[in-house]
Amino acid sequence: MKLFFNSVILSLVLVLTLSTCGTDQANNNESAAVPGVTDTEIVIGSWGPLTGPAALWGNVMKGIDARFDMINEAGGIHGRKIRFIMKDDGYDPSKTVPAVRELVQREEVFAVAGGIGTAPNMAVMDFLVENNVPWFCPMSGAAQMTVPPKDNIYSTFPLYYDEGRILAKMVVEELNSEKVGIIYQNDDFGKSGLVGVKSVLQEMNMDFVAALPVEATDTDLSSHVARLKESGAESVFLWTLPRQAAITLGSAAVIDYNPNWIASVVLSDIALMHDITKGAWEGVYFTYPIPKMYSELSDETIASYKAAFEKAYPDDRWNNFAFTGIALMSPFLEALEKAGPDLTREKVLDLIRNMSDFETELGQPVSFSATQHLGVNQLVVMRCVSATEAENVTGLMTGDSDVEALNQMLREE
Repeated sequence: MKLFFNSVILSLVLVLTLSTCGTDQANNNESAAVPGVTDTEIVIGSWGPLTGPAALWGNVMKGIDARFDMINEAGGIHGRKIRFIMKDDGYDPSKTVPAVRELVQREEVFAVAGGIGTAPNMAVMDFLVENNVPWFCPMSGAAQMTVPPKDNIYSTFPLYYDEGRILAKMVVEELNSEKVGIIYQNDDFGKSGLVGVKSVLQEMNMDFVAALPVEATDTDLSSHVARLKESGAESVFLWTLPRQAAITLGSAAVIDYNPNWIASVVLSDIALMHDITKGAWEGVYFTYPIPKMYSELSDETIASYKAAFEKAYPDDRWNNFAFTGIALMSPFLEALEKAGPDLTREKVLDLIRNMSDFETELGQPVSFSATQHLGVNQLVVMRCVSATEAENVTGLMTGDSDVEALNQMLREE
């Protein structure tokens, strides 16, 4: 009898053990099926230059962080708080690669938001595609990010090709410049701008009188500026980091060289650029995806964004880069909300893929489709008037780039 009872007890223990193991295994499998999602949080990752030569762009990632803080303070998304993991890569692709691998393999992020810089982003694009990690709004206008479309990548950052063409047409047709020069970063970021401008010049039987590459680490551009002046360039494009743009204008002032300066959207933070150029940024033309500067938008939403950023980063200055990070997250957050409590990567990607005419702070609707993963393709040209004001030179202009043809030109540079 004792042996019988012992056998029964042993059988019950075995059944309970197997049952518990099965439940634990099921829970583990459920957790593994949706990386970065628990009952209480959604893990999102990003990377960018908080230090190094491009550190001024770091405010974009800080803006994203502040926007997520706002969501968390309001209760999160269906009861889940966003845990945002920021990696400082110093704008160095060799640091971006291990940082992103850690985000995906160790932190098991649900998605990535932002990611700053063309070269850093290109270094991790294939890895994120292979792992099908949702990537919303890589902070780069390189066409490779969205053309051809990748299942997991969606952007609202205009193509450098498009802005190059829009700016070039303005320079030739409105400013009547016959001699055009450019200083561009010697990578796909700078060369994409170069190619965009060059394609328009070729259509008008023109060419650059000077096209001068720079490295992200360059600090002396006096010889570049001297060559531009010698070339007689009446308008000069700036496709560089903020620091190199400031150095260029400073060097030009020394030799009394005053062309029309034409800047990429990556230099559209007029408060910052006005400050680091000691006011020399006044008069500079640049592109912008929003019909008005954020400083002209005085509604309660913009005020709340500013307050959230200043609360999160009291030692940093609220500026256009911070606003950009905040504003560009709206479509992604909309998809997270609409996905409901049963959150999956597939649901979010499907919602973004089918987003049409979604109104954001950008001032133009965002639309995606299965074949169109770039949500906006319009820009305005503005001219800096002061540290806080810019005047519209054009209305919203639609990009018309032949991406395949311009990609071929890029490969030949």
